[in-house]
Order: sequence, then structure tokens, then C-alpha cells
Amino acid sequence: MAITREEVEHIAELAKLYLTEEEKEKMQRQLSAILDYFAMLQEIDTSLIPPTATVLPLRNVMREDTPAPSFDRDKILANAPQKVEGYVKVKVVLE
Repeated sequence: MAITREEVEHIAELAKLYLTEEEKEKMQRQLSAILDYFAMLQEIDTSLIPPTATVLPLRNVMREDTPAPSFDRDKILANAPQKVEGYVKVKVVLE
């Protein structure tokens, strides 16, 4: 399926691209080749293939959520340059 020069220019305009004449010719050939490839894929009979979300087996990659002891607050605050009432004091970013 050949794409026309006008279609290439229209696509370039939509994408806000400035293409030289050589780039327009190259883009016309490349887009036509892509559409030809899709036309070949359209000819494949997929009626016996069920819809598939993924070809990989499903597995959980998350670890178990098990309670663990927390860090000691005093040890963490020992490294803070400023602290107020058990919290780290930081500079105001937004007023």
C-alpha cells in the first residue's frame, strides 16, 4: 500500500516536523513499507487463536508482606542536622 507525498506532508504537519525533500521521499518509502508489512499480517488467519493478554505465565513478583522491626528513631535522628519534637526539620520548599 503506497502512501502519497501529500499524506507524508500531512503527517509531518500534524507532528510539527519540518522535512526536507529527501526526508519526505525517504519517509514515503519507509511508511509505505510499514503499511505493506501490516497488509501481509492482515492476511494471516488468526481465527483459531484465542485472544491473549500475555504469552508469559502469570507469577507474583512481590515478596511476602511480613512485619519487621522498625529503625530506632533516636539513631535516625542522630544524623539529622536539625530536629524538632522527634522529627527531622527541613527548609520550607513551598510557602
